[in-house]
Amino acid sequence: MYLDFYGLTDLPFELTANPRFLLAAPSHREALSNLRYGIEARKALTLLIGEAGTGKTTLIRSVLSTLDQEGAHVCCLSNPTLTRSEFVEWLAKAFGLSAEASTSKAAMLTELESALRARRAADRHTALIVDEAQSLSDELLEEIRLLANIESDEGRLLPIILAGQPELSARLNRRRLRQIKQRIALRCELRPLDLHETAAFIAGRIRASGGDSARVFTREAVTLIHERSAGIPRTICVLCDNALVNGFALDRRPVTRDLVLDVCRDFDLGASPAVAKDADTPAPDVLRTPPASTDDPVAEEPALAEAAPRRRFRFF
Repeated sequence: MYLDFYGLTDLPFELTANPRFLLAAPSHREALSNLRYGIEARKALTLLIGEAGTGKTTLIRSVLSTLDQEGAHVCCLSNPTLTRSEFVEWLAKAFGLSAEASTSKAAMLTELESALRARRAADRHTALIVDEAQSLSDELLEEIRLLANIESDEGRLLPIILAGQPELSARLNRRRLRQIKQRIALRCELRPLDLHETAAFIAGRIRASGGDSARVFTREAVTLIHERSAGIPRTICVLCDNALVNGFALDRRPVTRDLVLDVCRDFDLGASPAVAKDADTPAPDVLRTPPASTDDPVAEEPALAEAAPRRRFRFF
């Protein structure tokens, strides 16, 4: 409804896990490299940890998209609240096994190992990804540990990625789960975005949707979005989308701090103490540019400073 008003061609802040909007923050780049390496090097278990809304599913879909193009067979389980028999049935269907394998764990394991050996002989990658892994029962965690043990003389046959919220990491510290923790070969964590990453995230989504960030949000609006979202990408998208709706309704652009504050009240999003403290910290000199007014629009940086080669925008 607001696309033409802001000069956009697509909705920039949809909550779908679209690899097109993949974050370029350091922790996300590191996680993406770890996920690909875990599959390509056939590591037993790779653990991806991140708070809800930090972009785990988007990362997974990005990896799936790339590996599908390379002929890999990667099965992703996005709702792991299954019983053991349901898990066996899912594995059989996901890996294209027989009807008998769907009802018999023994048949499933026999067929699966045979299929994995054949793919390994053909130098084809195969992997299992479990999203929302914090919802796995201890029973299924044990099944996954045993699947990770499938190997040939050349190495593991089924690399597995577990992606979940921080409580998964806490669970794996329990003594009864020590065996699966010992098999974790790679571990990465998605962190909330800092202020500069939040600004780049917002500007990048607007640019990918055909818009000009300078005409959509002011610096002060972006600062408040970071503070109230605590740097969580999903919450950033919710605030931005609703602020754009309000700005359109009031015929105001760019979106100012007051419009964002109204949205924060609607969603009962108070200030996060840690983020608020960070927001009060003076920005580095290389990033500090005095605003032309008290509510200056977000502007793209025409040239990058050598001291900060990865940053594309100046917001302060």
